[in-house]
Amino acid sequence: MLSLIVLIPFVSAAFLGLVYLASPERKRERFYAAVGIAAPALSAVLALMTGLELSALPPDAVLHTRLFEWISLGDFRIAVAFMADRLTAVMIAFVTVIGTLIHVYAAGYMRGDPGFGKFFAFFNLFMGSMLLLVLADNPIMLFVGWELVGLSSYLLIGFYHTDSANVSAANKAFFLNRIGDFGFIMGLAVLFFAMGSGGFTFEAIKANAGMLDGSVATVIGVLLFVGAMGKSAQIPLYVWLPDAMAGPTPVSALIHAATMVTAGVYMVARFSFLYNAVPEVGEMIGIVGAASALFAALIASYQRDIKKVLAYSTISQLGYMFIGVGVEAYSSGIFHVFIHAFFKALLFMGAGAVIIALHHEQDMFKMGGLRVKLKYVYGVMLIATLTISGLPPFAGFFSKDAILEAAFASGHYMLWGIGTFTVYLTAYYMFRLFFIVFHAPGTTGKLEPLPRTMQWPLALLALGCVLLGPLGAGGAYGGSDLFARFIALPDILHALPHRTEYLLGALNVGLGLTGMWVAYRRFAVQAEPTPGDSLWHRSVLRKFYVDEVYAALFVKPIRFFSRFAESVVDRRVFDGFLNLNVVVYRAAGRYFAMLQNGKVRFYALYILAGIAVVSSYMLGIWEVH
Repeated sequence: MLSLIVLIPFVSAAFLGLVYLASPERKRERFYAAVGIAAPALSAVLALMTGLELSALPPDAVLHTRLFEWISLGDFRIAVAFMADRLTAVMIAFVTVIGTLIHVYAAGYMRGDPGFGKFFAFFNLFMGSMLLLVLADNPIMLFVGWELVGLSSYLLIGFYHTDSANVSAANKAFFLNRIGDFGFIMGLAVLFFAMGSGGFTFEAIKANAGMLDGSVATVIGVLLFVGAMGKSAQIPLYVWLPDAMAGPTPVSALIHAATMVTAGVYMVARFSFLYNAVPEVGEMIGIVGAASALFAALIASYQRDIKKVLAYSTISQLGYMFIGVGVEAYSSGIFHVFIHAFFKALLFMGAGAVIIALHHEQDMFKMGGLRVKLKYVYGVMLIATLTISGLPPFAGFFSKDAILEAAFASGHYMLWGIGTFTVYLTAYYMFRLFFIVFHAPGTTGKLEPLPRTMQWPLALLALGCVLLGPLGAGGAYGGSDLFARFIALPDILHALPHRTEYLLGALNVGLGLTGMWVAYRRFAVQAEPTPGDSLWHRSVLRKFYVDEVYAALFVKPIRFFSRFAESVVDRRVFDGFLNLNVVVYRAAGRYFAMLQNGKVRFYALYILAGIAVVSSYMLGIWEVH
């Protein structure tokens, strides 16, 4: 089952790609959609069966599948093999289930697009890459999936490649992820040499982790997290994610909800045994997460583009997840990954429904008044907005509350304070979006009707937002930490009295309601963009000039040296050297050509001269030492 979960999307991607290449001009939308949706749906069934099998086994049970040996160098062997424990089971369950719903939604969203078949080929490649990453039984196979996820995102972000802005966004995502991946590769290299002949599967590394020197473990932990910063868009490698909105909206939903950006959090949880040994690295992870959560929330509060608000929201929510895994509350971090997949997919797909209805308009201040015309979308977007804002009884309250409680209980009060303040900002910018789009006066034109395939996936995701929260509820809320008990990660938690939990929860709810109220007062009746007069407003509207700083420090110098290398080093030095050789060889060729002049008497002279030299040598006139 494990190999099929991975292989089915890859085979489907290859098949769809070949069919599309064979006849790209012919429209086979139903065929492409049927094959494209069937692949993740079959993987979802197998993933759920795997989870059921693991639930009947002891918490530390691991399932294995080995296909073949890939690398064999002395004692070092790497196989193409898959493993599944309970962490894997949770990841593949929501990746495949939510991925299937996004595929169904995409069938309606992409209807009529000339690249329909190519889109589903890339989409299934993305699914297979993420499943390979999650199910890999060793870091090398994980890295293959890690890179394929980056390739897939590049292809999908730049899907409309005739638009230079989309190509630039795809390149930006690709290059920034390569920076993070360099750190990841270095971390794996250090880990490989530190392990020696102890084996390089995750189980072998975990069994031999005690042999790692503390400083070496710290270096490995930091380098691996550099890769996570790129893949999961954390400071300073976050700037690619907002621009990734250039792709079709289903791509945004898949990247933000079920694939790619969650890979970094999963990787940290997978190496939890390593990070438990170096808590100072965990603190660094928590600080980066808290800074990213606050920073992105501030920027989201001033964005006009509906998809960019959600993009910065993802960066902020990923920050919460890294706070969780950073304070060694891995179950809480992964639970928020799980819940985030539902509400973020719902938010992007709801936003996509609005964009389609408004003939691809994305500026929120050109929307408004849609609560009557798009009642269905209004309802599901309200559920998603309440969920991300952390308001009970929706699932986001339980997942976000668990992370903040863990930070408070472990004594990381700065992380708790930043995360708690970000609760207010999250509610503010999300209800700002909600009230501008659905309540403020605005749209009067005719709306594009929504296909049914774009509607019913929204209902299922909304149902998840409503019902899944109690899975992570603790004793204070009448639960029994079912999620943490199932996933069985090595959390290092500190108990809090129920009274303290209630106070912290009440504070979060109060801040969320305050953010909602402020957004209502400012945007529900008359939505107007925030004026950009002050230095603060100009700075936030320009995203604190981070892109400009990166351009000045990195992009422009690299371009300058690239042009210098091309015009001076390449053309004048290397080409000049090669051209000089050409001139010399041509001149030499002309002189040597004079020897071949076609006159027999000259050739006879050469022969006589040669005989004279050989004869002189043989007669001993010349002595050769």
